[in-house]
Amino acid sequence: MPGWLTALGAGLAGLVAAGVWRRQADLRDDRQASAALSARPAPTRFDPAMLDGLPPLARRYLTWAIAPGTVLSPVVCLQMRGRFVLNGKGLPMRARQVLAPPHGLVWQAHIGQGIGAFSGSDGLLALPGQPARSWTRFRALGLVPVARAGGTPDHLRSAATRALMEAVWCPAALLPQAGAVWRDLDGAQTEVGFPALTGVAPMRLDLAEDGSPRTLVAPRWSDANPQRRWQLQPFGGRVLAHGRFGGFRIPTHVEMGNHWGTPAYAPFFEAEVTGADFTASPLALATG
Repeated sequence: MPGWLTALGAGLAGLVAAGVWRRQADLRDDRQASAALSARPAPTRFDPAMLDGLPPLARRYLTWAIAPGTVLSPVVCLQMRGRFVLNGKGLPMRARQVLAPPHGLVWQAHIGQGIGAFSGSDGLLALPGQPARSWTRFRALGLVPVARAGGTPDHLRSAATRALMEAVWCPAALLPQAGAVWRDLDGAQTEVGFPALTGVAPMRLDLAEDGSPRTLVAPRWSDANPQRRWQLQPFGGRVLAHGRFGGFRIPTHVEMGNHWGTPAYAPFFEAEVTGADFTASPLALATG
């Protein structure tokens, strides 16, 4: 065998080995982050008296979202499927997620199909008393990097807004006892935020008469614009369906995108929640 061919084979083998090692390291990090998010204080049960002192619309939403006596799990394990738009093309998506607002999330997704598919995770870990971090890391064929970002204040700030907005999938996190602060606005709109999330503006919810959310929007730090410049811009979307999982009611069909409320709005994420487990160990879902 020619020497150059031997060298090429050795080089390719090295690249494959490095890709396998990195993928396994990423999966280990996903598992460790999920375990850290699950190590929260023992939950209590929901008593409507916990809403005393909240403004009317905030009480309306939380009364709709949480049934009396529900165990207030601070963590939820989600299963979802849907569509992810990349470069103007809609790709099938399936994902599982460990979510513990406002302290973080691990979203593991498989996007696309066939040889063009890729998989990986988005994550945020912002536990009290520890340095916060966030990441985006996806690979094609499990080996070839197609997206890898994080480790910057910009990425962290953007990920923190995502954790706030996805708290509608974990309603216990939006109680004042969990650190959420509510303020009613005009009409059917109320807003909620976490003072612990520095630099993250509150999320605004538009509610139906029964308290169910119809739209979600928040200023998000993002570079999803033609200039690729980090700036605050409206991120949001519509809630198209709701469902009950145990004592919680949550959105089960959403579409979300950048530049909400402007002509540039184009939803890139449409998801249907097919499972929401408030009792399972997050490790059961964070195995990759």
